[in-house]
Amino acid sequence: MGAGHDHGTITAGAANSKRLALVLGMMLSVAVVQVTGAAFSGSLALLADAGHTVTDSFGVALALAAVWIAARPATAQRTFGFQRAEILAAAVNAIVLFLLCGFIVMEAIDRFREPAEVSGMGMILVAGFGLVMNIAAMFVLRSGAEESLNVKGAYLEVMSDALASVGVIVGGLIVLFTGWQQADTLVSLAIAAIIVPRAWSLLKEAVHILLEATPKNVDLAEVRSHLMGHPAVIDVHDLHAWTITSGVPVMSAHVVVAEEDLRDTGKMLDELHSCLTGHFDVEHSTLQLEPPGHADHEGARHP
Repeated sequence: MGAGHDHGTITAGAANSKRLALVLGMMLSVAVVQVTGAAFSGSLALLADAGHTVTDSFGVALALAAVWIAARPATAQRTFGFQRAEILAAAVNAIVLFLLCGFIVMEAIDRFREPAEVSGMGMILVAGFGLVMNIAAMFVLRSGAEESLNVKGAYLEVMSDALASVGVIVGGLIVLFTGWQQADTLVSLAIAAIIVPRAWSLLKEAVHILLEATPKNVDLAEVRSHLMGHPAVIDVHDLHAWTITSGVPVMSAHVVVAEEDLRDTGKMLDELHSCLTGHFDVEHSTLQLEPPGHADHEGARHP
């Protein structure tokens, strides 16, 4: 807000961009192996795990996109650059995940009625490969996770995929040593159950941002209270807060100030921005200082 924005997280993320790119490549290769393994082994659990891996890959891709987008300059046509592209991609990803989970559930119902032959050894080998790759990716991201929130998010994505691979390995062992084919189906449903709430959360957050709703961590009543706490502020109206993309909230407001206090608007803005900076995590804010009665000459007015 105003001068002195804190871009430390973006800088840390940029410093780890090569690690993120390496991990993304590793995870996509795992997804390809899992899909291929699912086709040859007949394992629905491997296909579900591939969907889980793709979900986590998308999370890593978003972390990389955040670094790339942050480095893109704004233009006169796109004053906030392409930052909303990340949100649109997240919404599309969530919809695809719902479709994938729907397919997994329908296929699982069919397999409960008529069990399919599954290769337990194939499940173990492919999931084992995924587990090794995920553990390696965790080591790649471990140090960066302490420096950047983006990298930490990617680290947790990889960890969750490693746990899903463990589940597939357990299912493969059951199939291999007991011959109970339904273990594969149950594991696939368990992984789908993990994906659905994450996909819903992703879609809900994307829609929340696209509708330019107030950020969840911003209480406009509290913001108004802080602004009104300044002795020169008479009223605050047209107070808005929304999010451009993940981690980039913005705010705007019309602040009514006594005319004698408008003689030094620079000082007034510094004081108001300092007030907001100390209490609210807003990347950018725009405050319009105006004398009493000015709102009567404005167009549509919001609370």
